[in-house]
Amino acid sequence: MIIETAQRTRQTSEYYFSVKLAEVRKLIAEGHDVINLGIGNPDMMPSEQTIQALSDAAHKPQAHGYQAYNGTITFRNAIAGFYQRTYGVTLNPASEILPLIGSKEGITHISLTFLDPGDEVLVPELGYPAYRAVSKMVGAVVKEYPLREDFGWQPDWEVMESLVTSRTKIIWLNYPHMPTGAPATIELFEEAVAFAKKHQILLCHDNPYSLVLNKKEPISLLSVDGAGEVAIELNSMSKSHNMAGWRLGWLAGAKPYIDAVLTIKSNVDSGMFWALQEAASAALQNTDEWHRERNGVYQGRLEASEALLDALGCTWDPKQEGLFLWGKLPEHVESAEELVNTLILEKHVFIAPGFIFGPKGQRYIRLSLCLPKERIWEAVGRILG
Repeated sequence: MIIETAQRTRQTSEYYFSVKLAEVRKLIAEGHDVINLGIGNPDMMPSEQTIQALSDAAHKPQAHGYQAYNGTITFRNAIAGFYQRTYGVTLNPASEILPLIGSKEGITHISLTFLDPGDEVLVPELGYPAYRAVSKMVGAVVKEYPLREDFGWQPDWEVMESLVTSRTKIIWLNYPHMPTGAPATIELFEEAVAFAKKHQILLCHDNPYSLVLNKKEPISLLSVDGAGEVAIELNSMSKSHNMAGWRLGWLAGAKPYIDAVLTIKSNVDSGMFWALQEAASAALQNTDEWHRERNGVYQGRLEASEALLDALGCTWDPKQEGLFLWGKLPEHVESAEELVNTLILEKHVFIAPGFIFGPKGQRYIRLSLCLPKERIWEAVGRILG
């Protein structure tokens, strides 16, 4: 006898990458050398000072007990300093910052905090799948808002007006945008804040890519005047500091929002390992030179990835930022799924199909920059060979 699962398990499906990576592992087990350009898993090391701080902290007795649910004051001070230096945003470390076990965890906590069954959530028609999945898991109604490709993949605010009802509670926003790489602009953020204020909707901005191949000064949504009234921002160290497996992120916003999320979070998990917080505090002191060197490596990978898209006959927008490259399929390719499956089986190259980020991605693919450029050039050779 098998006990029946909850309804929410039938409202979502196993994460696409979980399924596809099982295929990749099978091919590798069979002796094939698979080049994985599908996953945004940073392969470079954190800074030396980060590793040293972790080692030093782990040898201290106080590291191994339970920690505060809202993180250490050292970590929160480091986040506040980082926001001031990077974005020109002043945050109160005692009340406006909540450390998280990665921003993906934050999506769940925010949804549990602000959404009742039947509430509506505005989600970009192309975006991180967790926005949709978590909204559905908590019983909310997902409404996808359009992104205008002809206007740099920015929201179509006129159409969004027609989607808002009295049950609309949250808008998810993410710039620099994943998967399209569309950059953030202050004008976009000002319009988003004005929209959220007009309709009294919580604006949730996910901001993990602002330090990766950014072509201008990085921007935080919280730099917009009045944003604190209606907006909160997630950020993460995964992509910006090469610390994906460390599971370190945070939520920033006004005290009432932070306190509300902490009410849920404190009933779900506990404070994170003290040594991790000490190391994260050190990482947030990384120099501009460290970030420039890392982006220099990504630039070489980007050039190889552009050659790969060219080999596939794809087109792309050179203004993209972030950890990925988004390409549009040529007319003669029937579907992204067909191309992905063909490349895996015949060339042993794995790329991500655009449809996993939303239906509008059917004619697109996404390449990750998380492999050495030599491996990406090898993939280009396989495709051309």
